Amino acid sequence: MKPPFHADHVGSLLRPAEVAEGRIRFSEGKISAENLREIENEHIRQAIRQQENVGLKAVTDGEFRRSFWHYDFMGMLTGLDLEERDEGIAFAGATLRPIFPVINDKLDFPDDHPMLEHYRFVAENTSVHPKISIPGPSCCHFRVAIEDIHPSEYHDPEILMNDIMLTYRKAVKVFYEHGCRYLQMDDIFFAYLCDPVHRKTKSDIGQDPDWLIRKYAWMMEQAIKDRPDDMLIGMHLCRGNFKSTHAAEGAYDPIADILFNQTGVDIFFMEYDTNRAGSLEPLKYLPKGNQRVLPGFVTTKSGELESRDEILRKFDLVAQITNIEQFGLAPQCGFASTEEGNTLSDLEQWKKLEFIVSVAEEIWGEV
Repeated sequence: MKPPFHADHVGSLLRPAEVAEGRIRFSEGKISAENLREIENEHIRQAIRQQENVGLKAVTDGEFRRSFWHYDFMGMLTGLDLEERDEGIAFAGATLRPIFPVINDKLDFPDDHPMLEHYRFVAENTSVHPKISIPGPSCCHFRVAIEDIHPSEYHDPEILMNDIMLTYRKAVKVFYEHGCRYLQMDDIFFAYLCDPVHRKTKSDIGQDPDWLIRKYAWMMEQAIKDRPDDMLIGMHLCRGNFKSTHAAEGAYDPIADILFNQTGVDIFFMEYDTNRAGSLEPLKYLPKGNQRVLPGFVTTKSGELESRDEILRKFDLVAQITNIEQFGLAPQCGFASTEEGNTLSDLEQWKKLEFIVSVAEEIWGEV
């Protein structure tokens, strides 16, 4: 089977204790990079088997080699560095570790970006379809403060966004050359720009939120438009996911039309586990065709398993708005957007993924 699938997941999984301990021991100089890689390899193989065993047809490495879902990838780009400071970004009830991206030089995607090898490892160790999730282009703009953009030419946001786009265009090309046919780019800041608070924050620094939405769509569309026909691009949207907390809220209305019709993306993973995401009405903008939407009706923020009947009722509502055949089911986000993970158990995580596969089979007759 080839993607898109009716059952899928966003990418990250709860870190096994041995992986977490290995990363700490490596940071303390008690084990070598090779020792850590062996620990990660062993547990990634196990995670791949578990994903296959619950019936998923697309599998990832669980992001076991990362600390953050986005910063690790970004910090491996040419021209972008990560700095540790005194205070991190605030979520609802938690504060992110104080790591900040800084643009120090011209941006580029290096031919030896480590996540190319991360993808190849999954491809070499699965019997189903390998995929990798990376942060989307908007992350390199939204998450970098104006004062942390040092090259003078990048003080012009149009020049900066063009170079971000070119960096991602190269990334798409190189991932394809390494065999990747299913690349997911998490562009969650589209959803952040549905939040009145975040919109005001951007307006206060002279950035029109609606202009940002259009430019972020342009960056994505231009970055992926030349991909070969056999390469699918996914996009995940959520409102923050750190230790089961969130950082934004707001319905998809300001972005839905642009999202579905101007990004060129094939598969959309859309948070829909709470009222923070608003109604299903914006799904009406999905055009008829081959695009796939996987509403995140199943939360990763708690271990309580959702009601099957409630999920089925939600898809009955979807069917009243648009073509149900263009839909599937996924969690609202990853289970561990950072290495700390969300507040649920490993067993609860796997039960949720098994449940998603089961519901997809009931609705569509296949995963």
